[in-house]
Amino acid sequence: MKKTLFLVWALLGMQWAAAALPIEHWQSPQGAQIYLMPSAQLPIVDIRIDWDAGSRRDAQGKTGTASALAAMLDKGVSAQNQQPALDENALADAWADLAAQTSASADDDRFSVSLRSLSKPDILQPAIALLARQMGSPNLPAAVWQREQAKSIAALAEAHTRPPFVAQTTYSHAVYGGHPYGQTPSAASLKAISAADLRQFQQRYLSACQARISMVGALSRAQAEAIAQQLLGSLPQTCPTLPPVAKVVNSQAKTERITMPAAQAQVLLGQIAIARDDPDFFAFLVGNHILGGGGFASLLMQKVREDNGLVYGISSDFAPQRDRGAFTIAFQTRPEQAAHATQLSLQVLGDFVKNGPTDTALQAAKANLIGSFPSRLDSNAKLLGMLANIAWNDLPLDYLDTWTDKIAAVQATDVRRAFARIQPDALVQVEVAP
Repeated sequence: MKKTLFLVWALLGMQWAAAALPIEHWQSPQGAQIYLMPSAQLPIVDIRIDWDAGSRRDAQGKTGTASALAAMLDKGVSAQNQQPALDENALADAWADLAAQTSASADDDRFSVSLRSLSKPDILQPAIALLARQMGSPNLPAAVWQREQAKSIAALAEAHTRPPFVAQTTYSHAVYGGHPYGQTPSAASLKAISAADLRQFQQRYLSACQARISMVGALSRAQAEAIAQQLLGSLPQTCPTLPPVAKVVNSQAKTERITMPAAQAQVLLGQIAIARDDPDFFAFLVGNHILGGGGFASLLMQKVREDNGLVYGISSDFAPQRDRGAFTIAFQTRPEQAAHATQLSLQVLGDFVKNGPTDTALQAAKANLIGSFPSRLDSNAKLLGMLANIAWNDLPLDYLDTWTDKIAAVQATDVRRAFARIQPDALVQVEVAP
């Protein structure tokens, strides 16, 4: 009864949150997609702009370009409309004076710029103007890039001394093969990137028509439209056709063992699974929660750690992207136990793929996912992440309203169908150990 009441209240809380925060969507004259979630509870505005300009767009031999541009966006802005240029120190001071926060990042698919500001007009308006300059007219000085380039190469060299980094890099190359998702920066690729390459990437991919803008906070529709136009007006107005990216191909069974001095063995097992738009996304989400994504309640944790004491921790995850991403089991263990832990993990996975979840495990996983859903909506930052997810993946505007319904509708047969694509005997296996 207590569990039932908790679930009911959690659902009511989630439904109230989603209903109280309706989503508006429109297209700008430039072709950009704009999403707004008004929320007047706090005097804060959170904005995120995404482009199809992640690392998969890096030029051949220049892996790391998107991430380098993200790191350079706060290194100064050019003079514009009688406004003087700002070097990196002056730009940092300008943001500090506004008490606003901005950041830029690049993942496999997306190049993203974010802003958090108070909604007071005398703060928000200058913050929007400064962000527009930073996105549309970054200075990208060659001398600063040479400094950052050297720092990045040094950081990369240090990272290659750490077993977890080596394991993840090796795994990415093995599971994705030659696809851009599997490429990681090297000293050679970073050295090949020039300040002119960064400028060309910014002009080519960070265009107004390709932007997807998500806004959450104390904004009206009219205010949001004005903000969007101010930001978009600073960006390149041409709308080039983006070149196609090669499709992810199925990974081939492969075992790679790398010797490094370490106290623990790092083990990664996996293969290509699903894209974000796969119809089995929710079935895979629930199934993965049961298998290895549910913490101590998951099958892998129970069988491999609790029952046999073979690992310190073990989990499974999947990375659905614009294209298919990898399903991965990861754990650390004592080197002499690595083979046994790997064998048992594969056995647990094989049993799950063959038989699917028990009804008890299925119901527990769905209750946990549904019950914890309101916690994903309890801050502006989390709401912005949800809204940006809807914007990026072209999800329906009622996605937050129907999320729990989709979880509740997942059946054991759905999980078995989703996981039928996983082949335990054909996984990529990477082990880094003494």
